[in-house]
Amino acid sequence: MSAPAGVAEAPPRAAAPVAGALREAGLAALVALGLFGPMVGLRTEPGAGGLMLVQRWPTVALLCAMVFVGRFGLVWARSHRFPAFLPALARAVPLALALALLFALMLPPLPTGETLLSAGGHDRALALLALFVVAGGVFLALGWGRAAPAVAVASTRSGRWEGSLRRFGRVLGPLLLALALLLPALPWVGRYTLDLGILVLTYVMLGWGLNIVVGLAGLLDLGYVAFYAVGAYSYALLSTSLGWSFWLCLPLAGIMAAFAGILLGFPVLRLRGDYLAIVTLGFGEIIRIVLLNWVSLTGGPNGIGGIPRPSFFGLSFSAGGGPGSFADFFGLEPSPTHRVVFLYYLILALALLTNWVTIRLRRQPLGRAWEALREDEIACRALGINVTTTKLTAFALGAMFGGFAGAFFATRQAFISPESFTFLESAIVLAIVVLGGLGSQIGVAIAAVVMIGGFEVFRDLAEWRMLVFGGAMVLIMVLRPRGIVASRTPTVALGKRRAISGELVGEGHG
Repeated sequence: MSAPAGVAEAPPRAAAPVAGALREAGLAALVALGLFGPMVGLRTEPGAGGLMLVQRWPTVALLCAMVFVGRFGLVWARSHRFPAFLPALARAVPLALALALLFALMLPPLPTGETLLSAGGHDRALALLALFVVAGGVFLALGWGRAAPAVAVASTRSGRWEGSLRRFGRVLGPLLLALALLLPALPWVGRYTLDLGILVLTYVMLGWGLNIVVGLAGLLDLGYVAFYAVGAYSYALLSTSLGWSFWLCLPLAGIMAAFAGILLGFPVLRLRGDYLAIVTLGFGEIIRIVLLNWVSLTGGPNGIGGIPRPSFFGLSFSAGGGPGSFADFFGLEPSPTHRVVFLYYLILALALLTNWVTIRLRRQPLGRAWEALREDEIACRALGINVTTTKLTAFALGAMFGGFAGAFFATRQAFISPESFTFLESAIVLAIVVLGGLGSQIGVAIAAVVMIGGFEVFRDLAEWRMLVFGGAMVLIMVLRPRGIVASRTPTVALGKRRAISGELVGEGHG
């Protein structure tokens, strides 16, 4: 069909010439050489006569070659069209990587005693890195390549893809819950795996708590670690000073953290976006500095030690057994694993409580007010919603669950110090929420497994661990900018509720 009179037709986009793609790829490789040359190519290691300078130019050449190939593929992909199923397949890669990582953590050890992901050495690390980058470059090209003109983003095929992903999520959720419940009973699961599971579940709970503030209410919070610290120190001070039990101090720690959330909420009622992020970041640093300098109350840099452990209906988990212990009451052989298993199920129960409360609140008028605030604050005010109450409740409830997680962290470690509550913790929790998908409960859980478990899976890769892990985060954000689970299901709808694309949902900018 010809264009209407007076309207010029836009010329078709010409494919980028190979020479231009090679030129851009060469420039990118030169930049990579300037960066990787001094940082990767030269390394100091202790030797017999002191420090020795080790040169690793083949590694630098490999990295520059991967940058060259990746940049060339990116330039080429931007000017070509692919069949519609290829970009959809590329979007599924982050979820597939997350599931593969989850099941890799659960695999039994090899006959040599090593896990499947820890066998090997430096050569295997380079091979894994090269495989990861090459595979990532291929799927990156497919993801950024434009689909055929007959298929649009909101097409029927795209809707089927989102629907299939949503149905898969309904099956994945119960499977993850069953796996979490049965994890301590698996024969190959030892103390290390249980400790890792406790750590992952702690960050799952923190992610679900922050998801109320960022994902549902749309308030960008960079100081969430402050509530985590308030809960931990509240429990530590109450238990050590007054001798109260964990079950009595736990709700009090949550209330203290919620009160801190209200204190943060009042100054930021009129702030949005970057200004809100800066204030919450400053609040987190204020709490850390107070904990560091109020030596008479918090112990300062020395922290608080000797924090009591929780009991099971009055039964202690002493390693030696004895009267009044868990092992003696149930006639079991005394073992330190009993306390670890109890802590695992305790944090699992707290995380499930956080999830249940969040889901219930989303269906209430308060949850719908949070979502309205996230989408458009001006329209929210025009509808007569009390924005002040809506923001304060989001900060308070999110902070309360952070306080619960902090109290558990204190009783698990039996020692806390300000070094445990730095800005990096807030960044990790926020990254979990963003990677999982703002407002998605199952997405946050998967992202916590990927981020926290990924550090442990690639621990044997030594210095390559952060490079592989950082590349995975970049890949997920490029292919799934709205998170692993990008679709949203409206809380209230006329007729049948259908999932909508994450691109139509407001982000957590405040």
